[in-house]
Amino acid sequence: MFITDTCRKNHKSLSFELFPPKKDSELSSIDDTLAILSELNPDFISVTFGAGGSANNNKTIELAKKIKYEYNIEPVVHMTCISYDKSEIDEFAHTLSQEGIFNILALRGDRNPNIPEKDDFKHASDLISYLKVKDHFCIAGACYPECHPESENRISEMRNLRTKVNAGADVLFSQLFFDNNLFYSFVDDCRIAGIDVPVLPGIMPVINANQIRRMVTMCGASFPSKFQKIITKYEDNKEALFDAGLAYATSQIIDLLTSDIDGIHLYIMNNPVVARRLCESIKNII
Repeated sequence: MFITDTCRKNHKSLSFELFPPKKDSELSSIDDTLAILSELNPDFISVTFGAGGSANNNKTIELAKKIKYEYNIEPVVHMTCISYDKSEIDEFAHTLSQEGIFNILALRGDRNPNIPEKDDFKHASDLISYLKVKDHFCIAGACYPECHPESENRISEMRNLRTKVNAGADVLFSQLFFDNNLFYSFVDDCRIAGIDVPVLPGIMPVINANQIRRMVTMCGASFPSKFQKIITKYEDNKEALFDAGLAYATSQIIDLLTSDIDGIHLYIMNNPVVARRLCESIKNII
């Protein structure tokens, strides 16, 4: 099933993001996490992608197969392109199609000095348009409520995002943010720019101060003052930060759900306790 079908069911979709374990020996340990997530009835689970390797030894695809066939949840496979050529992307696409996996989040990928860039795909929109004329995939794209770190300004951001949608992106997943007003303003700008596909807000609960600082540095998300107070006050108190971080994320989610949004995408960092606590807090709302 395409994830866009979920968005058309007149309900708010619930989804999670997972990342594959780094070691093959750890792949089986993720079953404990998936068992809990499956009880929460997500509409889909996305799986992040590590650059390098081929379709035959890709942990992302292995985890996606587990999600689909052992837990009966639709997977969305992240696919980066900056370090691959067309023949390698063809191999990934063929493998996914053969495995019955038809939802892809198409990304450029982060630049890495240790992994050479190739010439076939310079932007995510290049990958989206290339995949769109191949097998019948549902393609998602990424979006940045506070602009991509490499964008010149909001106008160029909207122009580039519309290029993605015109290339064939069927739905957009947002980068994390901590101020809902920034997301609402971003969606308004999308609609003004003629971008009318579903936009799923990405929420990451803060349960580790150093971890969230790294993520924010990478994606450029800003700290609202009330959020900064939580970090400052509780960063040395693990249990307090966990509770306060979940409470802040819950308040974000409730506010989003009471507004005209398409669903909630949760960046849970493979932590099923976080997923369960959040879902219990909104079980009568979503």
